Amino acid sequence: MERRLHSRHNARTTVYIQVPGRSGKVCRARNLSANGAFVDTEDLGLKKGTLVEVAFAVTEGRVTRIHRRTAVVAHVTQGGTGLRMESLAGR
Repeated sequence: MERRLHSRHNARTTVYIQVPGRSGKVCRARNLSANGAFVDTEDLGLKKGTLVEVAFAVTEGRVTRIHRRTAVVAHVTQGGTGLRMESLAGR
């Protein structure tokens, strides 16, 4: 049973992940949705529940927008890291 509220879209975009107190890392996203992303990562030492800052570009036609969001590490596998984006409500 699918529990996602928003569809995932295959994406091959660059994602910049910043962990507070550490230097940032450039990674590749495999898929994106309004509420999350799955990112190819090396062993960054991320643990479930860690807050990270994420920045990525989305091109819509001739316009490219930079999105900056706070995300929570939802899961870590050998293949990458699942991120759950914080809600935009109240921003």
